[in-house]
Amino acid sequence: MSFRLQPPAPARLNRCQLFGPGSNTKLPPKMAASDADVINLDLEDAVAPDDKEQARKLVIEAIGDIDWGQKTLSVRINGLDTPYWYRDVVDLLEQSSDRLDMIMIPKVGCAEDIYAVDALVTAIERAKGRTKPIAFEVIIESAAGLSHVEEIAAASPRMQAMSLGAADFAASMGMQTTGIGGTQEDYYMLRDGQKYWSDPWHWAQTAIVAACRTHGLLPVDGPFGDFSDDDGFRAQALRSATLGMVGKWAIHPKQVALANEVFTPPESKVTEAREILAAMEEAKRSGAGATVYKGRLVDIASIKQAEVIVRQSELIAG
Repeated sequence: MSFRLQPPAPARLNRCQLFGPGSNTKLPPKMAASDADVINLDLEDAVAPDDKEQARKLVIEAIGDIDWGQKTLSVRINGLDTPYWYRDVVDLLEQSSDRLDMIMIPKVGCAEDIYAVDALVTAIERAKGRTKPIAFEVIIESAAGLSHVEEIAAASPRMQAMSLGAADFAASMGMQTTGIGGTQEDYYMLRDGQKYWSDPWHWAQTAIVAACRTHGLLPVDGPFGDFSDDDGFRAQALRSATLGMVGKWAIHPKQVALANEVFTPPESKVTEAREILAAMEEAKRSGAGATVYKGRLVDIASIKQAEVIVRQSELIAG
């Protein structure tokens, strides 16, 4: 273990992030009533260019008018390669209530992108006397973003979370696919005449998880485009959870329950984690650094693994 310990990620639930276009006035109340942990009101891809200004106004109204409960409330601004993003930031911070928690910055390609938004946000906060600092979450959606993923993760103390945007990432990489996440038909191995499909997003997700864990961010899996395929969504979410991601996007209300199901540790795992911690505590009292639990070796590393599950369970219970 390095002398420099990994900082902890924010202690908040992020099992499901529910997205909805800011231009649709019917959606925010329904999103607030959902079981999603994080709400993302979208000003970017889900809003047509001619509707950007009106959507911005509607989002600002929704932030202050709707009871969002204990949910984390975030707005996805437009990309820095557009003429819309600066006005998104200015109007949100000058006109919205303090209920806004985060800004999601899409298509981040380098640390300087974060610096630019941070400078603008900081100036507005100081000018307007906002006492609640706005946090940042970002989407990695390009070859450049993944190449600079660790610099991006460390770019600002406002950074809290990072997601993979599979569709734009695939386009940037020149991948021959039109799917958004999930298994890709032509990405398989062949043995004895049988096809075995592997995960084309695995390496990108792993890089994001490593960068996030190094710098104390929450790694989140992005969208799964086929909302008619519950099994496909669940399979991708399970892979993401196994890799260390804490949650997944929902682009349709039906995906909320699926994400919460996967990223809520089952009672059997929580019980096992608590038993491992108890077994190790007993081993420490007897002077041992390891012990046997149900026929397998457990040691200090096992404690850290078990603590992850117990902490998540306690967050949900709280």
